[in-house]
Amino acid sequence: MNTRFLETFVTLAKLRNFRATATALHATPAAISQRLKVLEEELKTELVDRDSREFRLTPNGEYLLGYAKAVVEAARRLQAAASGESTLRGRLRLGVIETVVHSWLPNYLRRLAADYPTLEVELTVDVSVQLQRRLMADELDLIIRVEGSDDSSVVCNALANYPVHWIARKGMFPNTRSGLAKQVLQHPILTYGRGTAPHRALEDIVAKLAGAHGVPLSETRITGSPSIAVIVQLVRDGFGVAAIPRLFVDALIANGEVVELPLQPAPPSIVVSMSRRADAPLFVHGAGTAARAACAEYCQKSDRRLVELL
Repeated sequence: MNTRFLETFVTLAKLRNFRATATALHATPAAISQRLKVLEEELKTELVDRDSREFRLTPNGEYLLGYAKAVVEAARRLQAAASGESTLRGRLRLGVIETVVHSWLPNYLRRLAADYPTLEVELTVDVSVQLQRRLMADELDLIIRVEGSDDSSVVCNALANYPVHWIARKGMFPNTRSGLAKQVLQHPILTYGRGTAPHRALEDIVAKLAGAHGVPLSETRITGSPSIAVIVQLVRDGFGVAAIPRLFVDALIANGEVVELPLQPAPPSIVVSMSRRADAPLFVHGAGTAARAACAEYCQKSDRRLVELL
């Protein structure tokens, strides 16, 4: 369907005169009449009452006018968005979790600066639940968090998968072949903050391990922290056992300071997703495209045991 013909119909309904419509659209009255006729044939209905002495839309014409206006406006928005694609301007209110800060955020910020030099970035680092709340309150434009959203007004795209492992200071458990679960449960279990998906998953695992090995659940302790750096330091100090992505302790494993424990079941991987509102402006879409590219570049250069592109 030709949107120019819909525009003709909308203009004609507003001006209520073929000659005035022709002048407004830089056409002849005959051309306006022909456009209307073609549109009526496509829609298989009459839009203008030609038997009336005064200009009047038919009942179907009145009914379809609102739809025609919506299509014309959508076409105008599409053209405006396409024409502004090469010059993204604005203030991007970006929210990320700390997992991203310690992995591919520097790549992302460099890419944004290179691809969209006129884009101003306002960065917030917080836990997933707070980032989601602020996105819905229109306080953030784009968030990168654990899990996605089932809200129909939000568009989510999974970016990367971070395998999670049991991590402890070397020598903390000299015998890992027997009774390892019982030994681990005697120490604080360190993970992300309470209410997060990793914390909820770990609660289930600890409950199952405790039940399977005769450890009262009341004697187990899960210590949550929103800071990866804090968790890693506590592991290095021998305070407890962590359930975190190996990515953040890979160098410590390599130098022998900490080890990966062969405890089963392993905690589920962390899936990091990107979310924006469905009606977000063009520069947010551009920033989202850059985020996916930066994450992909980082994952391609990293060991798949540490992070995997989705």
